[in-house]
Amino acid sequence: MERDADYWIAQLGLVEHPEGGYFCQTYRSPELIAVDCLPARFTGARLVSTAIYFLLKGDQCSALHRLRADEVWHYYAGSSLTLSLIDPSGELSRLRLGRDLSRDQHFQVIVPAGSWFGGTVDDTNSYTLVGCTVAPGFSLEDFELGERGALLAQYPQHAAIIERLTRV
Repeated sequence: MERDADYWIAQLGLVEHPEGGYFCQTYRSPELIAVDCLPARFTGARLVSTAIYFLLKGDQCSALHRLRADEVWHYYAGSSLTLSLIDPSGELSRLRLGRDLSRDQHFQVIVPAGSWFGGTVDDTNSYTLVGCTVAPGFSLEDFELGERGALLAQYPQHAAIIERLTRV
């Protein structure tokens, strides 16, 4: 029996996420990495790792944002999902999460630190349930939500995706 988005939201206790969709944290490492053991882009100690469940309904998107750490995305259920990435040099790429490996979908993909990225559900009549693991662990200080005007000024060649995946 195929479950719908509302089933997963209720069963997993998901709440609205600032970048769009729904989430809940599933893991927070009990150990810290000292700031002097981290790259200079980090301003303080960080958890070793964190993980969340993340769900997008078909009409939602994960708005463009970037992190100071790498993020591993894991596919679980629903439609395939396309992540659009703009790397620091301005190159646009797409990664697809899903279960159809013959259609260039993957169970896991890596979003490198410093890349702007956002996602859309491939079947707008469905949803996508994924997991995201960040190492060093997620900290709000390391999260930046994309601002449309600034991104358009920096990457005008990617106007269509920036306009689609930003709110303001």
